Amino acid sequence: SIYIGERGDYLKIENNIPSSIEIEQLTKLYRAMGDLTRMKILWFLMEGELCVELAYKMDFNESAISHQLKSLRSAHLVKSRRSGKNIFYRLSDDHVKWILAQTLEHISEKE
Repeated sequence: SIYIGERGDYLKIENNIPSSIEIEQLTKLYRAMGDLTRMKILWFLMEGELCVELAYKMDFNESAISHQLKSLRSAHLVKSRRSGKNIFYRLSDDHVKWILAQTLEHISEKE
């Protein structure tokens, strides 16, 4: 346990620090979210599943969007499914929505 003192008061912090593997996974997650284009993709996908129209909505070419989606898939932020010739993309799960919503709320707070 670690004790942090402030004005004579001490707070006991349990050893809830993630493992090295978990910290590495967290780093990959935030690295994937740390790109402007990828962040925009995530927000578009908050509205629901999209395919090629994602590139048009973002005013990017399909190749550029595909490259960014690959990074998001490898970070387990986005899932895809094929239907005929089209590939549809969606957020992996509600945790991704929660992370985005909480992060936006955090940066919107007034000090």
